[in-house]
Amino acid sequence: MCHRWDSRMEQVKRMRAWVLSAEHILDGSWASRKEEVTNQQVGQRFDVWYQELQALARTGTLSQDEQQYLDHFLKVLTNLRPGLMRCYDIAGFPRTNNDMEGYICAIKTRYRRISGRKNWNAYLLRYGSRVAYYEWWAREGEGKKKLDSKLRLVDRDRWRQLRRDTCRCRSRAAQAPSLSPPTSRLSRRPRDALGASRSDVTIAPTVFSR
Repeated sequence: MCHRWDSRMEQVKRMRAWVLSAEHILDGSWASRKEEVTNQQVGQRFDVWYQELQALARTGTLSQDEQQYLDHFLKVLTNLRPGLMRCYDIAGFPRTNNDMEGYICAIKTRYRRISGRKNWNAYLLRYGSRVAYYEWWAREGEGKKKLDSKLRLVDRDRWRQLRRDTCRCRSRAAQAPSLSPPTSRLSRRPRDALGASRSDVTIAPTVFSR
């Protein structure tokens, strides 16, 4: 029993090494200078490593589980390869979407803390443009103070008009049948189905919009 468990652990370690190797190539930690991390350089290193994995998959020396997982890993890398090497030549462009995911999670967390509800679909329909805007200000160093100073400059008549527009948007959102197009329509006529879904959504203006 212990021997079989040790064998499984060794397999897991080897498979984990594949993922860590991919991360090492993509994060650019192999470079001695930041200027060396370019789309071309990362792509070349990635392709060499990918070919080594392909050769390993053809050796026939892997266990059944390792072979299955490596084939799947190679398939995923093949599908993702065209878009993986696009960020290195653009200054300030993030390599992952971790920050965006954290931003969305923060909005959800704030809403759940306020309302006690888990599902936030209705919340987004009513206040989506505003909660995202507020969260952006809240994440800035002096964001809340800057937001307060800007809000003091808002014209009262404009604020009343904005409130009326928001109420109309809420009413339309509540009457919208669904944000998700039927699967059958999406599979047969994707452009028409997605266009119909977008027409159901009305975005209210922000207090600073012109």
